[in-house]
Amino acid sequence: MLILAFTAGLEMWQHPGEDANAAHRLPPQPLGRLLGSALVALGGPFLVGSFLAYEFFLPLEGWHAPHAAPWVAAASIGLCMAVSALPVLIGVVRELEPAQRPLGQLALKLAVVDDAALWIGLAALQFAARGSAALHGWTSLEFLAVALLVGLAATGNWASRHFRHPPAWVIWTAVPIYLAAGSWASKQLGLHELIGAYFAGAIMPPSWVRRLPIEWAGTFALIWLAPMFFGHSGLRIDGDALTWPSVLASLALVAVSIVTKIAAIYICPPAAGLTRRQTLGVGALLQCKGLMEIVAATILHQQGMLSEFAFAALVVAVISTTLTGPMLHALAPKPGARKPATLPAEVITANS
Repeated sequence: MLILAFTAGLEMWQHPGEDANAAHRLPPQPLGRLLGSALVALGGPFLVGSFLAYEFFLPLEGWHAPHAAPWVAAASIGLCMAVSALPVLIGVVRELEPAQRPLGQLALKLAVVDDAALWIGLAALQFAARGSAALHGWTSLEFLAVALLVGLAATGNWASRHFRHPPAWVIWTAVPIYLAAGSWASKQLGLHELIGAYFAGAIMPPSWVRRLPIEWAGTFALIWLAPMFFGHSGLRIDGDALTWPSVLASLALVAVSIVTKIAAIYICPPAAGLTRRQTLGVGALLQCKGLMEIVAATILHQQGMLSEFAFAALVVAVISTTLTGPMLHALAPKPGARKPATLPAEVITANS
C-alpha cells in the first residue's frame, strides 16, 4: 500500500503522450484555465455527492459513520466520488492511440491537481473528525514530524534548483528515505501512513524522478500490487453490508459521479477551442477512479469516518474504472476522424 501511494506521488511528474505530433495537438491551455477546470471537475462532484450523501444515503440504516459527524461522513463520501485515479489514468494514456494521446495528456494535467487535492482533503477530513483534540496534547514527536515534512519539501526544492543531476546512487538512496520519513511523519500526526507516502513521492525533485523507472514501477504496482490491494480491501467488506440496497446505492454513486464529472468538464473546459467530443472525452477519462477511490475509502473506513455500508458501496463503485475505455471510445473523437480541410489564406484572397 505504501509503495502504491509513493508511486502515485512520483507519477505526478510523469507525462506520457507529450510527443504527440502537431496534427493532433490541442489548443493552448493557460495555467489559470487548467487550474480552474481541475477545481471545478473536483468540486462539482464533491459538492453534489456530499449533498446527496447527507440528504439521502446517511439516513439509511447502517450508513451512519461510527466516529464522525454526519457532515464529515457526507464529505468523505463526496470526496471518494470526486477523485480521479492518476496511476490508473497514466496506464490508460500509455495505451491510447497517437491521435487520442493529447486528450489523455490534458486529462493527466487535470488529474494531477485533483489527486493532490484528494490527499489534502483526506488530511483535512481526518483533522475535522478529531476536532479540537487534533491540535491538543502535541509532544515533541509531533513537532519533529512537522519539521521532517518541511525539511523534505525544502530539500526537494533546493535539489530541484541546485542539484538537478546527482549520481544515480544518491537518487536510489533518497527513495527509501523519503518513503519512510513521509510515512512515519504522517502517522505521527495522526494521519494515515499512505498520505505521507504520497506526499513524499510528490515532493521529490522532478529531475530525480525522471531518472527513476517510474513506468516499470507503475506497471508493476498496477499488475502485481494493485490486485492484492483490491482483494485485501474486498476482504474488509462486512458480508452483512453487501446487500442489494448497497449494490443499488453503489450503482447510484457511480452514475452520479460519472455524470457530475463529465458535466463539470463540459461546463468549464480546460482549454478554449475544444470540440464537444474532445471535452466529453476528457471528462470520460477523468471519471476513472479505481485505485485512488479504494485507497481513500480504506483510509476513511479505518478512521471510522465511513460506515460498513458506505465502504461496501464505494468499493463496489470502482466499476467506473472498467467503463473508462468504452466511454472514451463512445464520446471522444474517433482516432481516424479529421478536421474539415480549410483553404490557405492566399487561395481565399486570390479567389475573392
